[in-house]
Amino acid sequence: MSNRTTAYPFIPYHHTRVAPDDMIRRADEFYRHMNQRRSVRDFLPDPLPNGLLEKMILAAGTAPSGAHKQPWRFVVVTDPDLKRQIREAAENEERENYERRFSQQWLEDLAPLGTDWRKPFLEIAPALIVVFRIDFERDGDTVKKHYYVMESVGIAVGILITAIHNAGLVTLTHTPNPMAFLNRILKRPGNEKPYVLMPVGYSAPDAQVPDLKRKPLSEIILYNQSEPMPETSVTPDWER
Repeated sequence: MSNRTTAYPFIPYHHTRVAPDDMIRRADEFYRHMNQRRSVRDFLPDPLPNGLLEKMILAAGTAPSGAHKQPWRFVVVTDPDLKRQIREAAENEERENYERRFSQQWLEDLAPLGTDWRKPFLEIAPALIVVFRIDFERDGDTVKKHYYVMESVGIAVGILITAIHNAGLVTLTHTPNPMAFLNRILKRPGNEKPYVLMPVGYSAPDAQVPDLKRKPLSEIILYNQSEPMPETSVTPDWER
């Protein structure tokens, strides 16, 4: 590696190479585990173990980000009064969405999921994680711009969802657009924009989810120059 003069000292990166068979096994086990993940709306109010939310947010904070600006803020809400305020404000926006803002096509696409403007899970779940994106920061009179903010925060949220599922909990990504009420209720500054609202907790014993089917590999993968998956390819074990 050539000499680099940067604000960050460069250190050796140590990586343990895994045998091909173990790589396939790990990938298969991880896929099978993540394929059990579902967006859940029926929660128990049971409290979470101390320190668990922090560990999962630390995992989300390992996400790559544009110029390493880490343009995210995770606000954990456990106070019942704040959760009630968030639910009421979210339901006000969602009522407008379902009754006036959403197109007929949008409503038809949502219908099979059984959702409506009512969001009781925002009060029942023991914790809410509100993710804010940070478009820029101020250092005195200097404005420090952030880069690829939407992409960076999206990756962090994906890791957070994975961490929540890995811990044995459930969540869903709730985006009651517009979400400016979250700045007001949580007293966040104007340079932070609400990205997603995630209730986190244990699924209720009687929780139900739609019987959805995920697209098979042949519909989501392409090889080289947009070529379709070869018909002679062996069907992976997990799709048999």
